[in-house]
Amino acid sequence: MRLDAKIPGGPLPQKWDRHRFELKLVNPANKRKFEILVVGTGLAGASASASLAELGYQVKTFCIHDSPRRAHSIAAQGGINAAKNYPNDGDSIWRLFYDTVKGGDFRAREANVYRLAQISNAIIDHCVAQGVPFAREYGGLLANRSFGGAQLSRTFYARGQTGQQLLLGAYGALMRQAAAGRVRLFPRREILDIVVVRGKARGVVARNLLNGEIECHEGHAVVLCTGGYGNAYYLSTNAKASNVTAAFRAYKRGALFANPCFTQIHPTCIPVHGTYQSKLTLMSESLRNDGRVWVPKTPGDKRPPHQIPEAERDYFLERKYPSFGNLVPRDVASRNVKEQCDQGKGVGETGLAVYLDFADAIRRDGRAVIERKYGNLFQMYEKITGDDPYETPMKIYPAVHYTMGGLWVDYNLMSTLEGLFVLGEANFSDHGANRLGASALMQGLADGYFIIPYTLGGYLAGTPLEPVSASDPAFAETARQAAERLRRLLAVNGRRTPDDLHRELGMVLWNFCGMSRNNEGLRKARGRVQELREEFWRNVRVPGSEQDLNQSLEKAGRVADFMEFAELMILDALERQESCGGHFNEAYQTEDNEARRDDERFCHVAAWEFRGEDRDPVRHVEPLSFEHVPLTQRSYK
Repeated sequence: MRLDAKIPGGPLPQKWDRHRFELKLVNPANKRKFEILVVGTGLAGASASASLAELGYQVKTFCIHDSPRRAHSIAAQGGINAAKNYPNDGDSIWRLFYDTVKGGDFRAREANVYRLAQISNAIIDHCVAQGVPFAREYGGLLANRSFGGAQLSRTFYARGQTGQQLLLGAYGALMRQAAAGRVRLFPRREILDIVVVRGKARGVVARNLLNGEIECHEGHAVVLCTGGYGNAYYLSTNAKASNVTAAFRAYKRGALFANPCFTQIHPTCIPVHGTYQSKLTLMSESLRNDGRVWVPKTPGDKRPPHQIPEAERDYFLERKYPSFGNLVPRDVASRNVKEQCDQGKGVGETGLAVYLDFADAIRRDGRAVIERKYGNLFQMYEKITGDDPYETPMKIYPAVHYTMGGLWVDYNLMSTLEGLFVLGEANFSDHGANRLGASALMQGLADGYFIIPYTLGGYLAGTPLEPVSASDPAFAETARQAAERLRRLLAVNGRRTPDDLHRELGMVLWNFCGMSRNNEGLRKARGRVQELREEFWRNVRVPGSEQDLNQSLEKAGRVADFMEFAELMILDALERQESCGGHFNEAYQTEDNEARRDDERFCHVAAWEFRGEDRDPVRHVEPLSFEHVPLTQRSYK
């Protein structure tokens, strides 16, 4: 299979403008004749639904929660990047583009990344117009702060609730269209499959989570905005409802899955505190602006932090990376935290934590300044741990956070399944092997507000689409398969809960396909995942019925997909015999223990094709070329 990214010609800064002009348009009077199915109501889904409906399309929007306001996008804390250069510290669209390509360890398309940087400024203007309460300087100008992987301040923020405030803006735009009748909102629906009619995505099969009813919905195109698959690890910073099911079903229907082994470990998370913990909590990367990361210099030193004098502390990120200090990218910071803990310098009862200390910042700026910047984050930390960060350093440790892998899409954000568009974290497109902080919100809103309105229109105007209804045999067969899968889960009647099996799967992935990997461990993990999957279908216990509210059945379906998807993650990691970004194979590292790429053999996107339940998937390759940012060994020193 030849992967055509459909990257337009011409100079890099002109590609998107040129492409927008060349795309076919849908006449305003004809837009109301098209029905678009948007799955997900986070930043990508809500912004796409609102934008498409504003243009005149008829939109059906599916939400797994009772309200779009509960989408996981609200959990984003620290900010959103844009190249406005308000602090006048040297930023530009080109520098944001450069930092993003380098931060992703040269495993993303230049054209996509440049477009993202171009659009970034319009996102801020749009959100300000919506009333998003970004932080402001004394004179009223929007404030900026720094994030990892950049030596300047380009991140706009609303204290530690940036994702929530941006989502409220998108939610308001979405509900305005719902009130106008151009959006029909379907809450408490889980997408169980994609319906393919004559080679094109033309509908979805959904389960009403309140009454168990299986529903079929038809449309002219499907826009998938369902987030990432970090919950495969069981413990992650993702909301518990976040899952891989819709994307994995699309993969099984013909959409290639790209770079599934590229998962991001975030360095500043509250450490695991118990065996039966269900999720982890992120402490914003923005805290590393003022917090200093350190460990005792002597392994095994268990004295309280205030008893350890300055001369006996190791500010290891500042020592190793003097140019970037505590604001190195997430993959670099995470590996260094793990290295310190592996050497016995970790703090706390488990030894799996380091300090994030604000004492210097409080002495320098005063407590009131720190409260204005991070007050709600400090409150959240104290509520969870019982420690006051104003008096005692935070304890942090890396945790699974974001997934750079996702369904393969071309420049138009369309997958290899014609008519299926994929936005936000659900696609692979803009971050490479590591995402810079504050870029997730940027990508989700760029895709939804500014890209899909053009590219979807180009598809609809240039593609003959026959009328399709939910009575088409393809809908009935897809719905039958989805219902049969649910009945099969209920029929096992084993002895282990879905959570119990999921927790074991997560430990296998964390230990062997987590912050660091090696070939022996990956092969062992693949065998163990296969055994776990067999045990799942032999011994899972799902009480209740498929005909009513049944959260155990919901969990079991998602875990079943994680059981299959985990093997794809491991296969991808085994095939990529290099280290890059979040994929760190211990056999490929520099003398300084940094990731060592192999650009001759692996300067490409790996996209996997499903070939059947009992056959290994096929790996396809999209070569990456770097004409504007030379391939170099990443250095943040």
